[in-house]
Amino acid sequence: MITVITLLQIYVFVRLDSLTVFNRRMKRSGLIGVGVACWIVFFLGRIYRGHGAGVVSDTLQVVGMQWVGCVFLAAVGFFIADLVSGFGLLFRRSLNRLRLMGAVFGVMSITLGHVQGLRPPIVETYEVAVDALPDTLDGLTIAALADLHVGEALLGSSWLSARIDQALDLRPDVIVLVGDLFERRVDPGEMVPVMQRLSAPLGVWAVRGNHDAVRPNRRDVTGEILAGAGIRLLANEWAQPADGLVLAGVDDLTVARRRPGEGEVNLDRALRGRPEGATILLSHTPWLTGRAAEAGVDLMLSGHTHNGQIWPFKYLVRVLYPRVEGRYDREGMDLIVSRGTGTWGPRMRLWVPGEISRVILRQKGPWNADGSVPNHGATACSLKNGHGTAGS
Repeated sequence: MITVITLLQIYVFVRLDSLTVFNRRMKRSGLIGVGVACWIVFFLGRIYRGHGAGVVSDTLQVVGMQWVGCVFLAAVGFFIADLVSGFGLLFRRSLNRLRLMGAVFGVMSITLGHVQGLRPPIVETYEVAVDALPDTLDGLTIAALADLHVGEALLGSSWLSARIDQALDLRPDVIVLVGDLFERRVDPGEMVPVMQRLSAPLGVWAVRGNHDAVRPNRRDVTGEILAGAGIRLLANEWAQPADGLVLAGVDDLTVARRRPGEGEVNLDRALRGRPEGATILLSHTPWLTGRAAEAGVDLMLSGHTHNGQIWPFKYLVRVLYPRVEGRYDREGMDLIVSRGTGTWGPRMRLWVPGEISRVILRQKGPWNADGSVPNHGATACSLKNGHGTAGS
């Protein structure tokens, strides 16, 4: 990241140096001074990232990451102007005007990106028809939160508490946390009491994302917080919260990919020996979807992509993750990919709002004339008591 942002910043400041505003050029010495100062703050933010806490460290991290988003969007504005002008070969008389328009576009995008990034995530509702769903579970509601990234820029305990309020307001029967939950610099003692507020009749369940992966000589912050809050972590295993409902969880597939074949082994292990019923798979990364469908999974819930978080970065993300956000049909299995509840890096979003997913399970039956899932009159299942069993 340091290399990429450094190159983008050089590009942006070279373009700023070429601008004439009100028949005056910007002072090159001033531009160089501002550019060097901003780069130093960004560099120090990366160096201190994840190491300790304090006002200075936290400020460097926040300002540095916000600067990353600003540089990216400023570069996008100038790049669009360069494409139109053929990188200065076309429309030479209008070149300064085009680059000024690119600069204005960048400033507007940066402003809007901050505004949208500070807004709370929206609730996206999906109704999913499932063959094996029992009558007693028709209308069961799941609240899914993915990519909280608590500990990133401006995402602290107060922000997390507000997201928990949003989830609880949905009155879900089950709450699932689909990975990338906490950054390593957060204090478990601060976060456990907040996470203890999460509750649902059929439990609160979680899987690890790539940011939650257990690494040598690194504190397992996510594991400590989940354990302290009484949230069940599904690590390549399944559980049965209620008769006819199976929740399976797999460790993050991008981490497992570093060891060829491990992701497939973990997925098979997570689904092996499960009882009959509707199977919901929690997998932070939306990979191995075909294998999950072949194994009889009815619904797969994922995140990880953020849908790029900041336009137009999402178009690059789609190269690695073609199923980048929303709902997909994968060989008869429903796949829902969240845009992410929080943000990674800068607290910015552009045309990609954050998301809390509300999933309502329905028994599969005759389709309505408009192709929608028929509503059998229930908005939530009646299972408010009882505890499921677990297995692996």
